[in-house]
Amino acid sequence: MFERYPIPTPFQVGPINAYLAGRTLVDPGPDGEEAWAELLSALEEHDLTPDDVEQLLVTHPHPDHFGSAHRFAERGATVYASESCAEIVGDFAGRWAYEREFFTDFFERNGMSAATADTITELPEAFLNYAPDVEVDETLAARDTVTAAGTELTVDEVTGHALGELTFTYEDDDGDTVSIVGDNVLPDITPNPFLQPPPEPGGERPRVLPRYNDCLERQRDAGYDRLLPGHRDVITDPAGRIQEILDAHEQRTADVRELLDGPKTAVDVMAGLFEDLPVTEQFSGMSEAVGHLDVLEERGAVQRHERGGMVVYERTDQ
Repeated sequence: MFERYPIPTPFQVGPINAYLAGRTLVDPGPDGEEAWAELLSALEEHDLTPDDVEQLLVTHPHPDHFGSAHRFAERGATVYASESCAEIVGDFAGRWAYEREFFTDFFERNGMSAATADTITELPEAFLNYAPDVEVDETLAARDTVTAAGTELTVDEVTGHALGELTFTYEDDDGDTVSIVGDNVLPDITPNPFLQPPPEPGGERPRVLPRYNDCLERQRDAGYDRLLPGHRDVITDPAGRIQEILDAHEQRTADVRELLDGPKTAVDVMAGLFEDLPVTEQFSGMSEAVGHLDVLEERGAVQRHERGGMVVYERTDQ
């Protein structure tokens, strides 16, 4: 039912998949003229213009997925997203400022130099150019439904790659169960479980990777026949691909435990996993290092404590 249209992005991940069915568009891509031209071409294939798009579904609040949503909203399309996503895309600059304040201090306490932490948290400011704010008209949650091209889509909330990520599942004409999964499952990339700040200032930081693993196990067992991901090709063996991601997570968790041959910071762990990681990739690197340390801590395999204002991790006997 949904047709996939790769939309160019200026980001390392490459093109993002927009999906079109009737007058419903999922994840229109980043703001920018090159991406917009591709969207226009996709619509023209169906004798549509941007004014004809009635519904815009956003899987998650990353610029490569929602950036051009404002163009359709300005033309009268109804924008759907989760409540958490709506809060972020409605004030993307405010979200960046909040994350920068939290992670600058967080990275320093986890072993990073102040200058590097400042640089890493400033870099995403450039993303604001590709993601103007957009007001979400209708918020969605798990078990809600939306109709696209006469077919009912069931909404689910997933945890792992981004805050407030949604999937949209439907039965196609052949009776197959198909789900649009954003970046929560990708065909040949292991999605990064990006660190998230506390929901409220002063609150507890979400432990993203442990909950992502739980979510993947649930998706693996859900009986999907195909997954439509946010990047690259359709996934025709959903359970097999999800198990590959879980296996990769488990191997990396074991690697992190082996690196803890003494008290180490998360920055030490990142350096052990990724040699000479450029500063532009260190937010992702820290997300992975801290994520696997969170898994080990939940399992009782490591202990976390502070020494002189620095967070360090040590292996336990478990």
